Amino acid sequence: MIPFSPPRIDQKVIDEVTAALQSGWITTGPRTKLFEKKITEYCGCKTTVAVNSWTMGMQVFLNWWGIGEGDEVILPAYTYCASANVIVHSGAKPVMVDINPEDFNISVDAVRKAITPRTKAIIAVDLAGFPCDYDLLNDLVREEQFVAHFQPKGENQTKLGRILVISDAAHSFGAIMNGNRTGSLTDVSSFSFHAVKNLTTAEGGALSFNLPDSFDHEAIYKEFCTLILHGQNKDALAKTQKGNWRYDVEEPGFKCNMTDLQAAIGLIELERYQENLDRRKEIFSQYDEAFGAEAWAITPLHTTGSKVSSYHLYQLRIKDVSEQQRDAIMQEIFEQDVSVNVHFLPLPTLTAYKKRGYNIEDYPETWNKYHNEISLPVYFNLTDEQVAMVVLAVTNAVKKVLY
Repeated sequence: MIPFSPPRIDQKVIDEVTAALQSGWITTGPRTKLFEKKITEYCGCKTTVAVNSWTMGMQVFLNWWGIGEGDEVILPAYTYCASANVIVHSGAKPVMVDINPEDFNISVDAVRKAITPRTKAIIAVDLAGFPCDYDLLNDLVREEQFVAHFQPKGENQTKLGRILVISDAAHSFGAIMNGNRTGSLTDVSSFSFHAVKNLTTAEGGALSFNLPDSFDHEAIYKEFCTLILHGQNKDALAKTQKGNWRYDVEEPGFKCNMTDLQAAIGLIELERYQENLDRRKEIFSQYDEAFGAEAWAITPLHTTGSKVSSYHLYQLRIKDVSEQQRDAIMQEIFEQDVSVNVHFLPLPTLTAYKKRGYNIEDYPETWNKYHNEISLPVYFNLTDEQVAMVVLAVTNAVKKVLY
């Protein structure tokens, strides 16, 4: 069976995790701090805080930014539930909008129409690893009409003086726009290092900050290190100093710090990340070549003059099929011992959001992309021979179901 997206766990990773275990630092310690610095250097952002998941990192951030009851946060209808769940848990309202015809990312025109005086933030999702239109989004929130109607709450929102742009970069670590990497493309970016991601720490994530220079990023880093540890102002590493046991809890915080065991995996992953990206790009090229000649195939956009994907997901689409036919094609692929997936079930199709009044009929482009999409295996250890097996399995399945 060809798996969908196994992590790259080899002896180099095992040795580094073993070294972390033997060091005695298995919670947040020197490896986590080094991992944060290396992410900041790699992305070109101003500071980075490592956390135990994208979800909790974003939850803490929304709380810190002062987003709550009565506020609105705009996001695409086509994303994983975590993007919306954190908004619900903050007390704010998720305002869903449709996506672009040419890719799977949020439509800036739809965002423009959805902005109200209650809008506090936009979460743009780099689906499959392809960056959103951040130049347009960054310009949009600075337009005079939207700045004039912005109603800030609290010190941070007042200092920014406009709607915040958040990059949901869960898929796009290493992607490039205008020569810059994700993490530095807008105000704040949130990464996921879950087991299926390009760069993994088993579970984990990071917040990368790139706010205007009026914000003290060193102070932000220190404050978040406190917030993600129950609001405690000293972590275990700081308390190892002689006589430095006494601590304070400055605010009722959260618990979502990254551990050195996770960071040990991440450090190896980051060290060889370009090698990973290069292999993923090769796999994309092989899929493009194989399916580009098929009349029934719609290949995904992953490179333009200004953008380069992180090659996280290869979202193949099948022309002129129903959702039921797509599912039947997937089942036939599984029968040939190839694992595939769908990214994602759109938010308005999920019970949690249908019962909150969202209707997929309001997002036609989201449905147009979802109902015929199949995500194919892409990972470093996938061989050329296995890529050919995936192509054959997909082709056979399509012919069996449609022809």
